[in-house]
Amino acid sequence: MRIAEIYRSIQGEGALTGVTSTFVRASGCNLRCWFCDTPHASWRPEGEDLSVAEILGRIALLDCDHVVLTGGEPMLFAEMIPLCEGIRTAGRHITIETAGTLYLPLACDVMSISPKMSNSAPPLDDHPRWHRRHEQTRKAPEVIRQLIEEHAYQFKFVIDRAADAEEVLRYLDRYPQIDRATVFMMPQGTEASALEAIRTWLEPWCDQHQLQFGPRRQIEWFGALRGT
Repeated sequence: MRIAEIYRSIQGEGALTGVTSTFVRASGCNLRCWFCDTPHASWRPEGEDLSVAEILGRIALLDCDHVVLTGGEPMLFAEMIPLCEGIRTAGRHITIETAGTLYLPLACDVMSISPKMSNSAPPLDDHPRWHRRHEQTRKAPEVIRQLIEEHAYQFKFVIDRAADAEEVLRYLDRYPQIDRATVFMMPQGTEASALEAIRTWLEPWCDQHQLQFGPRRQIEWFGALRGT
């Protein structure tokens, strides 16, 4: 399994914001969002090939009760199944960060699903092949249904403008089984000023629609720095 990085930091998104965690970032992704803030795990996958035993050993050295398996797209890798088994055997809490396009029969405590809306596609003129592939791949309704049936979950949506927020409402209408208390709307951006500009209208919008506003605290705390 190719791993871009393993590090200890503080969770900055979702229901577990503020929790010290070990992050294991898989390198490789089946999508190509234009706003991806980890291109070293998607557009330009890098890292080293590690066995499950090696990954578990590095997790143990960092000694956190919470582990976040992220990417890229970690669900690309069948090694995730024994990796989750090993983390659970060690008594650690597991969050999996996924776009919800792929399924694996694995154990976790929180399935953190970030479906990609129409605002995510890379520009057609600059990346025609990836634009087509991204649009063909980003929707997987049967995978979404299976994940939320089998796991405790949260949803995170990246919002750049008001039209994006309205698209999320249409998405949720297609999945009435999704608990809206688990849905976080996060501003798009890699600078605190950009996040704040979106927050000014998105936070009251979330209150109006009974959804959670999700600040991206890692940007506020550390900036757009790798390994945070």
